[in-house]
Amino acid sequence: MVISPESRILVTGGAGFIGSALVWELNRRGCENIIICDRLSTDEKWKNLVPLRFHDYIDGLDLEEQVRLSPERLGHFDLILHLGACSATTEKDADYLMRNNYELTKILGEWALSRETRFVYASSAATYGDGALGMDDQLEDLHQLRPLNMYGYSKHLYDLHAKRTQILNQIVGLKYFNVYGPNEDHKADMRSVVHKAYGQILDTGKVQLFKSHRPDYRDGEQMRDFLYVKDAIQMTLHLADTPAAGGLFNLGSGQAHTWVQLAQAIFAALGKEPVIEFVDMPEHLQSKYQYYTCADISKLRASGYQAELFTLNDAVRDYVQGYLVGDKRLGDEAA
Repeated sequence: MVISPESRILVTGGAGFIGSALVWELNRRGCENIIICDRLSTDEKWKNLVPLRFHDYIDGLDLEEQVRLSPERLGHFDLILHLGACSATTEKDADYLMRNNYELTKILGEWALSRETRFVYASSAATYGDGALGMDDQLEDLHQLRPLNMYGYSKHLYDLHAKRTQILNQIVGLKYFNVYGPNEDHKADMRSVVHKAYGQILDTGKVQLFKSHRPDYRDGEQMRDFLYVKDAIQMTLHLADTPAAGGLFNLGSGQAHTWVQLAQAIFAALGKEPVIEFVDMPEHLQSKYQYYTCADISKLRASGYQAELFTLNDAVRDYVQGYLVGDKRLGDEAA
């Protein structure tokens, strides 16, 4: 087993959405010897750290410098959970994405393997592009994939690197689908529709969804695999704690739901009748928009993960009633 109360764990992106949720769950398992790495910048994600218990914090630039120049100062880690990245699918600065998402992952992966440290990193379902080749985490020829944006490509590049250098089966890459839940409020336009819709309903009484620009999908019936963050972190830690697990893994619910179904669940959680307005999709998104995503999680299940997942309605209810109402974060439950 990799994870125990004695484990020394590095979580990059540990103040972010999924990263802080992982630290919350590690705390619930008795783990506090955690080093959090992030770049707090000017947003409000520092608030995610307040309820959490961890040993120390290190800035992302300082981590990269120490790994390059004086890695012994950092000591040994039993596990590295590398969630730190720019996750904005609309980011245009390709140089920034290459440095932040690709180069740093290469450095950390090599460092972990040289020290026999378990290395788990965030890839992305965005690497699958429009899904024309399916969304198969057991695909052998990764070069066939065609990401639709630079974010997806920056993640895809490291998957290719790990495959080409024959280290992929020694590490774990996580292809997260549409994750939503508490601790995401700092993500601005990258927040989930659940978070955005909650605010819209309070302000206007209705939810806006994009119209479809394809004749085979009606408005609001574009489909996504929505994964509650509490399921995402359980899956992540299962793979981290299963040394035999290696390679790329889809992390999703294994079911696709429409945006309309998601909106209806939000209204139901608030005890309100649905009011949905369809608006035009911005032109710059139309050519890069995924109309259908659904994770095949058979590889995850084969690794031994047998936990029952939240239903869409139960997850949305837990999120809305337990966290959005009252503006709570993971860890505030015990306060």
